[in-house]
Amino acid sequence: DVQLVESGGGSLRAGTSLTLTCVTSGYTDDGHCMGWFRQVPGKQREKVALIGSDRATHYSQSVKGRFTISKDNAKNTLYLEMNALKPEDTAKYYCAADVGTTGPVSWCGLGDPQYQYWGQGTQVTVS
Repeated sequence: DVQLVESGGGSLRAGTSLTLTCVTSGYTDDGHCMGWFRQVPGKQREKVALIGSDRATHYSQSVKGRFTISKDNAKNTLYLEMNALKPEDTAKYYCAADVGTTGPVSWCGLGDPQYQYWGQGTQVTVS
């Protein structure tokens, strides 16, 4: 079975840093699109950061310059390094994989429907 398991969430003060981790299993990472999304209660889940087979990255405007997405294929792990956190970053963060799209980040979907596999989410609260 394909599994994505996030960890690293927590409660912290504005201005601090946190790194989220997503460990994947059950499939071979051949460079398909992966991403981090987040959701607050009552709102739609939104894209945060994407990474493609070219290792190029794409960020939402609200996190650009503060967050960094990266992958370690040897460890089957996706990361999201978050710096200069703001209260508006408070959300449940999910990692996702689109195993049907292997290509540059420009091919990666920007929304939920394009991603077949999701983790259970990890809560980040910034005050």
